[in-house]
Amino acid sequence: MRAVIQRVSASSVRCGEIFEEIQRGFNVLLGVGKGDTSKDADYLASKISSLRVFEDPDGKMNLSLRDVGGEILLISQFTLLGDARHGARPSFINAASYEEGRLLYEYTAQKLRENGFMVRTGVYGGDMEVRIVNDGPVTILLDSSKLF
Repeated sequence: MRAVIQRVSASSVRCGEIFEEIQRGFNVLLGVGKGDTSKDADYLASKISSLRVFEDPDGKMNLSLRDVGGEILLISQFTLLGDARHGARPSFINAASYEEGRLLYEYTAQKLRENGFMVRTGVYGGDMEVRIVNDGPVTILLDSSKLF
């Protein structure tokens, strides 16, 4: 599984009439790959929950999402598994099937909620308009296989 975590001052998602938004917190773009399991989701949920990327009174990134009372907007994004090393059109053969991806996406959202966070979600597999006000900017990349 792969995640792009962005520290935000605000973020929202719209898919048709469905609209969700958060203020201070994380916008998390989540991609599920073939062969990913609940262990991958557990790893990412734990890392996201404990990242210390918010500034303390001394201006150092020492505070976690919990410390600042932040929220999470979790967006599915299978294109994070895209491979564009060959040619101009990315290949998505490494992305999980729709159903496998949906289950792990929902599982990840639940794990984050169990960790005590307000989690809002996009529409899995939907054509969404996502607005992100990146604060910093701060962007962290995570991969459950620890490729980076």
